[in-house]
Amino acid sequence: MNAFSSVQIGRRSTVEAPRPAPMHIVLFGAGHVGHALVELLGSLPCVVQWVDERDELFPDETPANVQVEATDTPDAIVDTAPPGAYFLVMTHNHALDFSLAARIMRRRDFTYFGMIGSKTKRVKFERRLIDRGVDLDRLVEMTCPIGVAGIVDKAPAAIAVAVCAELLQIRSRQAAAQATMQKLCASV
Repeated sequence: MNAFSSVQIGRRSTVEAPRPAPMHIVLFGAGHVGHALVELLGSLPCVVQWVDERDELFPDETPANVQVEATDTPDAIVDTAPPGAYFLVMTHNHALDFSLAARIMRRRDFTYFGMIGSKTKRVKFERRLIDRGVDLDRLVEMTCPIGVAGIVDKAPAAIAVAVCAELLQIRSRQAAAQATMQKLCASV
């Protein structure tokens, strides 16, 4: 099968545009929000590496597209993630969140980096990241707080919905940009 698929509608067939590749999501944190998020991500076009130091927090069963990674060295997972990964940081520990943020910001090839937290947490982390050598202009690549704007409910399920919506928006924008680039290249 090629990049375009044919769909029969009555007697006519139409050609669907190619679908973007699945997102590779690296989710740090197996708390309440992490659990709610994994439930939703289980039905979306993605592969999820679900990372936490606390093995006992992972459920016995997860969706087929979710890989549990209980590890004492979650920072090392950042380095092994593929280019274009979507990073979500929502651990139980601000020090670990910062360590992960600093490591993620050293990479220049991720699609998305979001961290759960308040605007105050973001400001504190920005100062510390700058002190650690992260360029000021790169801080726009860190999304904190996460989730689509306008959802203020703090329930884990509501946060999960807002985050999934944000990831899907980014994926759609990226696919549209790639399609535009392909059209430009084809017309040259």
